[in-house]
Amino acid sequence: MKQTEKRRLAWALTGSGHYLRECLDIINQLEDVDLFLSKAAAEILQQYGYKHNVGRVYQDKTSSSVPVELFYEGKYHTLVIAPATSNTVAKMVAGISDNLVTNLYAQAGKTRVASIVFACDTEPELESEAPRENVVKVYPRRIDLENMEKLKTFEETTVAGDMQQLKAATQTRLACLKISSS
Repeated sequence: MKQTEKRRLAWALTGSGHYLRECLDIINQLEDVDLFLSKAAAEILQQYGYKHNVGRVYQDKTSSSVPVELFYEGKYHTLVIAPATSNTVAKMVAGISDNLVTNLYAQAGKTRVASIVFACDTEPELESEAPRENVVKVYPRRIDLENMEKLKTFEETTVAGDMQQLKAATQTRLACLKISSS
C-alpha cells in the first residue's frame, strides 16, 4: 500500500435481511468504506430493493475469493460483518473459509485486522424483516446461539448483539483509529 493511501473499513454483507436496512444506514454514513457482498447478499439486496452509497463493491464471483488479497496489502484497518447469518457464523466458528465473507474473516484474523460481527441470531426469539415489508417471528436454534457465544472468544473479534452495540463498536473502533464518520 502506498504511504499516502488511507486505510479503509471493509464491510461484508451476508444473505440476511434481518437488520439489513439498519446496517445499510450505518454504512451510508461512513467514509472510506468498501462493501463486500456474498452471493446471497447480492440477491437479498435486490430482493429487498435496498440501495447503498458505497463506491467500491466487491462481489463473491471467484472460487478463490480474490479480493482477500487486499488484506495482505494492508488496505483495511477493520472488517465489519453485518448482518451475519447463522450459516456464516457457524463457518467462522468452525474455521471454514469457503466463500468471500468467511475468507475475509479468516484473512482479517491472519493479518491481525480487527473484526466486528453482528450476528443475526442473538436471542431465543426475534422479529425479523422479510421481503415486502413483512415482519416474521424467528426462533434461533440453540446451536446458533452457542456459535455466537463461541465467536465472542475469538481474538481480534467483537460480537455485537444488537444494532446499538454494532453502532457503538464501529464508532469506538473508528475513534480508536481517530477516524470520523459523517
